[in-house]
Amino acid sequence: MAQINYITQIQFEPGAVKLLRQECQRVGITRPLIVSDAGVKAAGVLQKVLDVLDGVPLSVFDQTPSNPNEAAVRAAAAMYAAGHCDGLIAVGGGSAIDCAKGVAILATHEGPLKTYATIEGGSPKITERVAPLIAVPTTSGTGSEVARGAILIVDDGRKLGFHSWGLVPKAAICDPELTLGLPPGLTAATGMDAIAHCMETFMAPAFNPPADGIGLDGLERGWAHIERATRNGQDREARLNMMSASMQGAMAFQKGLGCVHSLSHSLGGVDPRLHHGTLNAMFLPAVVRFNAQAESMQKERRLDRMARVMGLASGSDIPEAIQAMNDRLGLPTGLAAMGVTPDLFDRVIAGALADHCHKTNPRIATADDYRAMLQASM
Repeated sequence: MAQINYITQIQFEPGAVKLLRQECQRVGITRPLIVSDAGVKAAGVLQKVLDVLDGVPLSVFDQTPSNPNEAAVRAAAAMYAAGHCDGLIAVGGGSAIDCAKGVAILATHEGPLKTYATIEGGSPKITERVAPLIAVPTTSGTGSEVARGAILIVDDGRKLGFHSWGLVPKAAICDPELTLGLPPGLTAATGMDAIAHCMETFMAPAFNPPADGIGLDGLERGWAHIERATRNGQDREARLNMMSASMQGAMAFQKGLGCVHSLSHSLGGVDPRLHHGTLNAMFLPAVVRFNAQAESMQKERRLDRMARVMGLASGSDIPEAIQAMNDRLGLPTGLAAMGVTPDLFDRVIAGALADHCHKTNPRIATADDYRAMLQASM
C-alpha cells in the first residue's frame, strides 16, 4: 500500500517574510525561540525576521553548526525552556531547520536524542507533543521546510535521520528574496543538493506518482536555473526557481532517497566539516551509473525521462552532464579534492549500509558496491 501525504501550508512569494507574524498567530506561537546560525546573522537576514516580529517576546539561538549536532540541540532546548517558549521559528538553511526539529523533539520528550532516530526504531516515539515549528529557509537546498525529517549528528558521532509527520513545520515561509545575498559557492552546493533530491527520489522505486511529477518539475527548474543563480546572485527569476526546486525536492522525497544520501550522511558523520550538498554532487554520477541497471529504472525508462527535462539526448548522458555541471559551478573535482582519503572507506561503508536511505534505492547496494562508488567519486 502506498501512503501519500501532502504536506503543510506554504507562503511562497518574494517578500513573504512579512507574513511571519500572521503565521505565528495562526499556528498559536506567542513566545518563539528563533533557531539560526552565525552566517545568517552576519548577512543581516536574521535581523529582517526580527524586524517583522518587533514587539513579540522571543529568544534567539544563533549558534547552529553547519552540521547540526546533539550538543547544539541541547543548548537550544535549554534556551527554549528558560525562555518559557511555546514554539520555534527556524531561520536559515537545512542546518538551522534540522536543528530546530531536534529542539522540537528534545524540548518535549525525555531521553537522549538517539532514542528518536529512525534506524533506532524511534519514529513512533516522536509524539504530538513536539513543539510547533515555522520554517523560514534562507538557502535553496534541503527543502527541510516542507519535510518530515531531520538529519542530526548524535553524541556517539553518527549522523542519523529523524522522521515523523509531527516534525513537518506548521508553516513554511518561502521568500526567495532572502537568498539574494547567498555567495556563489553556497548557491552551487545547496542548489546541487536540491537537484540531487529531485533526481534521487524520482529514481526511488516506491509508487508515488504525485512525488514523481513534483520531482521531475523540480529537476527541470533546478537544472535550468542553477548556473544563473550561481553566476548572478541578484537574478530574481533564478532564485525563485531554485527555491521552488528545493521545496519540490523535499515534497517528493517522502517517497524515499537512496545511495547518494546513504553515502553523504555517513561521510558527513565521519567528517562533519564536509558540506552535505557538495557531497551529494560528488556522489550523483557514480550512483546514477549504478542505478541504471535496476529493473524498475529500465522498465519505467526513468533515466530517459530525467534526461528529457535536463535537455539531454538520453539517460546515459546524465552522469557526464552532472560532472560537467559541477565543474562549471566551481565545485570540487571529487572527494579527494575535499580531503577525503581511502582509509575512511570502511567507516563510511558501514554507516551507509545502516542508513535509512539504503533500502529505498532502486538497486540494493552491497559493501563492495559502495566501495566502488566511493572510488569512482574520488
